[in-house]
Amino acid sequence: MTSTRRIRGARRTTLAATLSALLTAGLAASLTTAPGATAAPPDDVFPPRIELPDGFQPEGITIGRGATAWFGSRADGDIHEVDLRTGEGETISQGPGPGNPAVGLKVDQRGRLFVSGGTAGDARVVDTRTGELLARYQLSTATDRFINDSLIVDDTVWFTDSRSARLFALPLGRGGSLPAAGEVVTVPLGGEWVQPGAGVNGANGLTETPDDSGLLVVNAGVLYRVDPGTGDAQVVDLGGASVENGDGMLLRGRTLYVVQNRLNQVAVLEMERDGSAGTLVDTIAGTDFDAAVDVPTTVAAFGRWLYLPNARFSTPAEPGTAYWVSRAQIPRTR
Repeated sequence: MTSTRRIRGARRTTLAATLSALLTAGLAASLTTAPGATAAPPDDVFPPRIELPDGFQPEGITIGRGATAWFGSRADGDIHEVDLRTGEGETISQGPGPGNPAVGLKVDQRGRLFVSGGTAGDARVVDTRTGELLARYQLSTATDRFINDSLIVDDTVWFTDSRSARLFALPLGRGGSLPAAGEVVTVPLGGEWVQPGAGVNGANGLTETPDDSGLLVVNAGVLYRVDPGTGDAQVVDLGGASVENGDGMLLRGRTLYVVQNRLNQVAVLEMERDGSAGTLVDTIAGTDFDAAVDVPTTVAAFGRWLYLPNARFSTPAEPGTAYWVSRAQIPRTR
């Protein structure tokens, strides 16, 4: 989420001076990172468990440049920022209040956070530098609605609605400018898509296919490949593997990580480039996590680590209820 030395000329240059110059150049080269690249943290340096504010009720996570992560609150839409190097954090944006959760999150290169508004039916854009609300889009006015996950692909920001068979898209303008309210695009889902009954969550986690030709959406334990232009949805062939309780997803190369929330695990799938099929190659669970997991919902990666906020759906949400982020090492064999 990305350096001279004088040779002996007069035969007076010392070996020590030459070595010093070489070491200086080598050190500078080792500290140079490609623009926009994220340097991997050394082993066992960053804290394995990140504490969130009591009563926060986390859902989404996104990681930007450096080691900065943001989390959204289901309780009132607050946005909490954390430095993964230290575990220290602060609430940078006060949410609209109860009934206006912050669910799925994605941050762009301009430092804008695109927030799925859950039961509020909206999408919000927050400036991570100032905490200012930049824009709000009412995606759904239906009584039964849940804007769940978000995804940035090129010049479009996508959102799932767990209570309807459709995706929403915000088309970004020149220079990444935000669209007007009337420019929101609705994409009905068809093909093999099966929408659960009223009051049951359907479309949840959202990511792109490895070749960027389509979208991957998990819906009631089934993984679908969706044509973003037409909404045609086809079931992804997983060879009989299940993504039961599938929630947030993360794609790295051709490897897809699917959080299975109430199973307290992450399915690791190796995908075909077009996203039409995949193979379950690993499951991250139990002692794979550095910190205890309690219904993880979403996932983001930094270096060799996966970070997952624990929603603790089975625990009464009280002002003093503890919430935290668990960490797991990405399997080295993948």
